[in-house]
Amino acid sequence: MGTTEITALVAELKERLGAKVTTSESARAIHGRDESVFPPQPPDVVVMAAAVDDVQEVVRLCNRYEVPLIPFGAGTSLEGHIHAVSGGVSLDMSAMDRVLRVSPEDLDCTIEPGVTRLALEKTLSRDGLFFPTDPGADATIGGMAATRASGTNAVRYGTIRDLVLSMKVVLSDGSLISTGGRARKSSAGYDLTRLFIGSEGTLGVIVELTLRLFGIPETIAAAVCSFPTVEDAVATVTAAIQLGIPMARIELLDTSAIKAVNAHAGLGNKETPTLFLEFHGSPAGVKDQAQRLAEIAADNNGAGLEWATNLSDRNHLWRARHQAYFAALALRPGSRALSTDVCVPISALAGCIHDATADLERSSLPSMIFGHVGDGNFHTIILVDPDDTVEMDEVRGLNQRLVERALDAGGTCTGEHGIGTGKIAYLEAELGPAVDVMRRIKAVLDPKNIMNPGKIFRL
Repeated sequence: MGTTEITALVAELKERLGAKVTTSESARAIHGRDESVFPPQPPDVVVMAAAVDDVQEVVRLCNRYEVPLIPFGAGTSLEGHIHAVSGGVSLDMSAMDRVLRVSPEDLDCTIEPGVTRLALEKTLSRDGLFFPTDPGADATIGGMAATRASGTNAVRYGTIRDLVLSMKVVLSDGSLISTGGRARKSSAGYDLTRLFIGSEGTLGVIVELTLRLFGIPETIAAAVCSFPTVEDAVATVTAAIQLGIPMARIELLDTSAIKAVNAHAGLGNKETPTLFLEFHGSPAGVKDQAQRLAEIAADNNGAGLEWATNLSDRNHLWRARHQAYFAALALRPGSRALSTDVCVPISALAGCIHDATADLERSSLPSMIFGHVGDGNFHTIILVDPDDTVEMDEVRGLNQRLVERALDAGGTCTGEHGIGTGKIAYLEAELGPAVDVMRRIKAVLDPKNIMNPGKIFRL
């Protein structure tokens, strides 16, 4: 791809799509930066898609001129997914934000990819329904599917991989396919839905999703319990899972995280490792779950279980967890946060967190640990100046050691953030020859390598 191709492509895009196309410096800058620590890489042109026809038009033109195409949702990714590493077109899907259908009787809905998590929540609540994938940020559902998002509810409801029934996808030649229907199960051929989930825009552009929904529980209870050590907290989680207590959320904040959120949000939480939990079900069922968890926590030196069922009290209890990421950034204004996301078998969780804590304590950089410990997924947040090469080398070393320990325990380098540009080497270490199979699939579906090139693996 050269300047001539870009100039010709931009001219044809503007001719066909008019004001939906821009090469302004501000628009390009916005679409070349996510929430990661990696340097921004702006595209050459931005296109605001309003319909499937727009997407197909842009993809066909990019295919003809052999220009890279990078799908863009809300820009909340953490691994450089939306960076234009080779220039090209940023295809902004945020205007494709319609909820096309909600079927309360079937507990499913169909949406466009630009629908955000909070917008969907608002629409579904009118029918007493909810979609459980909650990665924290108000991301688009299309972006969440593209990165195989997870979040706080995954321990009970599964990740987005489990909750997308089917999709419509525009392939690299501009053709449109459907990966399935609305049936809850199917044995019809290859599972193309799961192929595109987590593909990070490297195989096609998601233009429609059909989602599995749940009824809003009759009773929701939030609970908080502090512990003298992280090991005690994790032991409580492990025992609760092994005993089959059906918790909807189990989140851990270490002492550094609790101190940070207290300072940032003016809270008065006890500054020790703390579990934040949520229970869903009938009034009697929720009460029983909370009581059983309290007994397990007491056996592991937990300092009582504070719990609440009304909305305002639940929000108050959960406030510390919801503020954790922003509290981390406030520890060092002007810095960027490297957020790791290894996931390990639950039996290995305590050891991995212990080793990560020891590593961070030896570091010169501010940090904290929190995460979705109910499914073995935890985050270390490390504050770094991305322009400081010494600090970046240090943070890379911390991340590499963390990933190596996770892989040695039978885990993964990424539980929910995806590979992007930041974890390419780790994917090779984790899956070995299987990455070559991914390359072959990529070559068949995207022979010109225009679909978000430079992500997941190198060709």
